[in-house]
Amino acid sequence: MADTKREIERKYEATDETRLPDLTKVAGVSSVVDRGVAELDAVYYDTPDLRLAANAITLRRRTGGSDEGWHLKLPVSPDVRDEIHAPLGPDLPHALTGLVRSRIRDAPLVPAVRLLSSRELCHLVDAAGKPLAEVSIDAVTAQRLDAGAATANWTEIEVELADGVGPAFLDVVEKRLRKAGVRPASSASKLARALEDTAPPQEAPEAGRKQAPHTPKKQGRGRRAAKTPGADTAGDHVLAYLRAQAEAIVAYDPAVRRDLPDSVHQLRVATRRLRSAFRSYRKVVDPAVTDPIAGELKWLAGELGVDRDHEVLNDRLQARITDLPRTLLLGPVRGRLRIWSVARRTGSRRKTIAVLDSRRYLDLLNALDALLADPPLLRAAAQPAATVVPKAITKDYDRLSTRMEHALALPPGTGERDAAMHDARKAAKRARYAAEAARPVLGKPAKRFAKRLKAVQSVLGDHQDSVVAREALRTLAIQAHAAGETAFTWGLLHGQEEAQAAIRERELPEVWARASRPELRADLGGR
Repeated sequence: MADTKREIERKYEATDETRLPDLTKVAGVSSVVDRGVAELDAVYYDTPDLRLAANAITLRRRTGGSDEGWHLKLPVSPDVRDEIHAPLGPDLPHALTGLVRSRIRDAPLVPAVRLLSSRELCHLVDAAGKPLAEVSIDAVTAQRLDAGAATANWTEIEVELADGVGPAFLDVVEKRLRKAGVRPASSASKLARALEDTAPPQEAPEAGRKQAPHTPKKQGRGRRAAKTPGADTAGDHVLAYLRAQAEAIVAYDPAVRRDLPDSVHQLRVATRRLRSAFRSYRKVVDPAVTDPIAGELKWLAGELGVDRDHEVLNDRLQARITDLPRTLLLGPVRGRLRIWSVARRTGSRRKTIAVLDSRRYLDLLNALDALLADPPLLRAAAQPAATVVPKAITKDYDRLSTRMEHALALPPGTGERDAAMHDARKAAKRARYAAEAARPVLGKPAKRFAKRLKAVQSVLGDHQDSVVAREALRTLAIQAHAAGETAFTWGLLHGQEEAQAAIRERELPEVWARASRPELRADLGGR
C-alpha cells in the first residue's frame, strides 16, 4: 500500500559554515527542538533520458531517517508536492511506477543519481508544543550513476511545514532567514541540483555544418505547408493548443489513478478538446494523420466516461434525495442507491485503471508525441491565425445552428427531440472549445462568444443528464420492487426529472437566441 502526504517546503543555499539564526524570533515559534542528525542514503530512479526529472518528478529509494522507503514526488504548485510513500523493498513498487506510466511509457526506470545526506534536524513548535515546521541543514554528496559517475557536494537548508499549518508561515520563516543572509536555492530539488552539478559537458555542434531546410512531402488530402509557421500563423496557434491538451492528458493520468476529485473529467475534457481541434482545423493539420488519432481519443473518452458519468449521475441522484422531505422517503432509499452506486463504481473504477495500463492507451500517447514532433501541416498553416481561426469558429457555429434548428422543430418531450438535443449539445461543446482556444488570437470577442455557447451547452447538458437520470431511476424502481420495497420515491424522483427536462426545453429558445445574434458572429470577424 502507498500513503500520500502533501509536502510544502522551501530550500535555501548554505555553506559548511552556515548556522541557523535564532528562529524563536519568528512569530508563533515558542521553541526550537533539536532532533539530532540523520544519515540518509537515497537512490533516484529515472529513464535513461531523464523524463521524470524533466517534469519535476522524483522517484527514489531512501534508507535512514524516520520515513525510509520508496518515495514518489509529484509537483502540485510552486513549493508544493504530493509525496506518495511505499514500504522499503528491493524492487520498484507497482503502486508508484503506475503513477508515472504516462511519462515513461515503455522506457525502463534505472538508477540515475545517489544522494548521501547528513541531516541536522530541528522542529519549530508553538507554545502548546505543536510542531509548526521542520528545519534541516543537509550536507549533500551526489554521485551520478550513469557513464562518467561525476560527483558534487553542497549544503542546503530545508524548511517543511508541519501538517495543518498554513503556507503563510513559510513567508515568516523566510523573512527571518533572509535577514540572516540566507538566500533561496537556485534549484527546486536536490535531484535537480545533482543533475545540474554532475552533468557531462555538452558537445559543441560541428562547425560549418549546414542544416537543410525541411520540405514536407505531399500526404493525405491536401498539400503540406511549404514553410514552418511563425508566431502569428494558424499553424503555430493550432500546434500550441494541441500540445497543451496532449500534455494535460499525460499530467492528469496519475491523478486519475489516484482517484483525485474531478481528475477523470479533466482528462476527458483534454481528449475532447483535441478531437474538436482536429475537426475544426482540418485545413491546418492533415486529417489523414489526425483522424485515426481522433478515433483513439474517442475510444479513450468513452472508456473513461463509464467512471465519470457514474460520478455525475450519483451526485445528481444524491442531491435529489437530499432535497426531498423525509415524509416522502419511503423505504430504504439511501441504502438502495448506495448498493447500486457501489456496484457500478467498483466495476467502472477497475475498468478505468485497466484502460490506462493498456497497450492501446500507450500507443495513443506515442502517436500524439509523433504528431507534435513532426506535425503534418497543410497550406493553411502558413496563413495568419487571425484569418484562419475565425473561419473555423464560424464553421463550427453553423454546424451547431443546423442542429439547434432541427431540435427546436421537433415536438417537446419526445425521444426524438431528446436525441436531437443531445446531438446539439455535442456541437455546442465543439463550438465552445473552438472559441475558447481562439482567445490568444481573438481576445475578448472569443471569450464573449464562448460564454454564450457555454450557456447553451449548460441547458442542453442538464437536459441530457435528466434523460440519463430517468433511465437510472427506472432501473432503481425495478430493483426496489423486486426486493419487496416500495418504488414510490423512485417514481417521484422520475417525475421531478421529467419536470426539470421540460423546464430546460422551455428555456432553450431564449438561451439560443442570445447566442445566435448576428453581431456576435460579426464580432469574431468570421465570414
